[in-house]
Amino acid sequence: MDRLTEMEAFATVVDQGGFTDAAKKMGISKSAVSKHVSSLEARLGARLLNRTTRRVSPTEIGLAYYDRARRVLNDAGEADALVTSMQSAPSGLLRISVATDFGVNLLSPILGDFLLEYPDITVNMVLNNRYVELISEGFDMAIRVGELEDSSLRARKLTETTKRMIASPSYFQRYGRPMKIDDLNEHKLLHYSNQANGNVWKLTAPSGERRQVRSNGWLTVNDGQSLLNAALAGLGIAYLPSFLYADSMRQGQVEEAIPGLPTEVLGIYAVYPPGRFTQPKVRAFIDFLARRFIDKGPDKW
Repeated sequence: MDRLTEMEAFATVVDQGGFTDAAKKMGISKSAVSKHVSSLEARLGARLLNRTTRRVSPTEIGLAYYDRARRVLNDAGEADALVTSMQSAPSGLLRISVATDFGVNLLSPILGDFLLEYPDITVNMVLNNRYVELISEGFDMAIRVGELEDSSLRARKLTETTKRMIASPSYFQRYGRPMKIDDLNEHKLLHYSNQANGNVWKLTAPSGERRQVRSNGWLTVNDGQSLLNAALAGLGIAYLPSFLYADSMRQGQVEEAIPGLPTEVLGIYAVYPPGRFTQPKVRAFIDFLARRFIDKGPDKW
């Protein structure tokens, strides 16, 4: 007899508390279940079940065997599910969490192409600037920029972005250009209000020393595009990722505030819950993003 079937019959008898209910669960006859269990006991040379007219319970050896057998059966079930899942067409609701700046500027313009490519997937993209708990809040995946905080999540790096201090030429004409980090204390700074550490910029000096610039700033807002708009209007210096300012810099609308400083490079990641296999809809979207961002890079936006 098939060894896995024998194990399944025994484990189901233990789970259901008897042969009759186990037979119903497995969709076979009671005599077939009994035959599978008897064959298993004969092969192992041990009694695994205590049988009485009223109940069936595992022996001490049977209980130890049950623990291992259940693990094997669960692994076998996951292996079958993996093959089925990998062969099935991506479908269903895909819930994505993404920072507002990245979602509006980078994801929204290409979502239509993804949906046309995978018509059986529906997308619920939630734009927010807080750190979400994927599993407890019911998200399938998230796009995160910068250092990953939760190491338990699986992650795939899609590309990178730089982060620089930028302002318009009109601002520099009016207020002058800072030559070093300390000069920023005398300038109009535009801050992002959702920073966990408040109105603090963490910068790297030419020496490699990490510095902090703390200032109330002239404007604080929780949206990167609004900060870029303020910088374009000559209201101050903003510290933004390149996927926001790249077009404006190419057109000469903004310039780097202190060109001599080391540039901060941030990774852009697709993160998703841990598991033995990835859902087809999640894998499809991550592969789609990887293709769309393959020619992007720190300053190639």
